[in-house]
Order: sequence, then C-alpha cells, then structure tokens
Amino acid sequence: MDTTLYSIFLVTTIMLILVPGPTAIKVAAQGASHNSQLAFFGVLGVASADVLFFALSATGIASLILTSSLMFSIIKWVGVAYLLYLGISALFSKSGVIKLQAEKSKRGKKKLFSQGLVVQLANPKALMYFTALLPQFIDPSKPVLFQMLLMGISCLLADIIVYSAFSRLGERIARQQLKSWVTTLLNKAAGLTLISTGIRMASLEYGK
Repeated sequence: MDTTLYSIFLVTTIMLILVPGPTAIKVAAQGASHNSQLAFFGVLGVASADVLFFALSATGIASLILTSSLMFSIIKWVGVAYLLYLGISALFSKSGVIKLQAEKSKRGKKKLFSQGLVVQLANPKALMYFTALLPQFIDPSKPVLFQMLLMGISCLLADIIVYSAFSRLGERIARQQLKSWVTTLLNKAAGLTLISTGIRMASLEYGK
C-alpha cells in the first residue's frame, strides 16, 4: 500500500473519530462514573462494533445492506431511538449521563462493554463511513487482503487510543469535584448533543 495513501487514510480516520459525538460522550461518561481502566471495556465495545462494520464493508455485505431501504431504515431508527433515549435521560434524569462519583465496584465490565457496543452499532453513519471510505484507499494493483488488514488494524488501534483518551478526560473531570451546577450544565450539553445527533440521523435519507 502506498505510504502517502495510507497516511491520508489514517489521518482522515483519526480526525473523524476525534469529532465529539454520542460515542465519545458515552465513553467519557463511563470514565467519569467509574475510572478509565474500567471504562476501557466500554472502549473495547466501541472498537468491536467498528471491527464488525469494517468486516462487513470489506466483504461487501455493507453495500448490500445499504442498498436495502428496509435494512437501512431499521438500522437508522434503532439508532435514533437509542440516541434520543440517552439524550432525554441526560436532560431529565437526576443522575444524568455524567456521574461524578466513581463507583468502587469492579463489576459491570460486561455492561460497560455492551453499552459501548450498542451505542456504536446504533450509528449507521459508521457503517456508511467504512463503506464509502475503504474503496477510496484500495490499490487494486497490490495485494488487497494485506491492505484491508492494515487498514482494519489501524482503525482498531485508532479507536482504542482516541476513545481511551475521551474516557480519561471524563475521569479527570470527575476528579475535579466540580460544583453541582457545572455537572448539571455538562449533562444538559451532553443531552442536547445526543438529541441533536438523533434528529440529524433521523433526517438521513435512503441512498444518500
């Protein structure tokens, strides 16, 4: 794979992951509620979802899914419902999305993993991203399987590094012992962001 082409792919992927969204909010909240080490299981859930999306795209299955209006609608509306649920919970729940008291229990690793997995699987944009992106960086004159493996491993590592940083940020916020009004403000902002993302996702049209 051409070094320049790979560099463009890697930078593009990292920049897109860095854009704050529902997944970043979720792992940051997990870091704040627990700690970055325990929240790492949530990060692994997110990374696992992206590995699945990548595999589907690489094998062409994603293209089949995206050409089916029914399948696209199912993925989209499940994602919309989940994001709206998270957003409304953040706005009106007493605990909100970001809880600033770390839980001392080491249990719940499976739950953290499943939360990260679900919030990413509920985002059809991730599936669309891989489907649209991969063909742009494949050099058909060179071994395709090696290129796919290289990009897949790169995406996995980028997910783990960037989202681990988000969870660490959430943990640092929790340790600052912020005043209650600041916590409320953060939760309201997170809730509005999640709801806004859900509304934008609902506006996605099949075939676009």
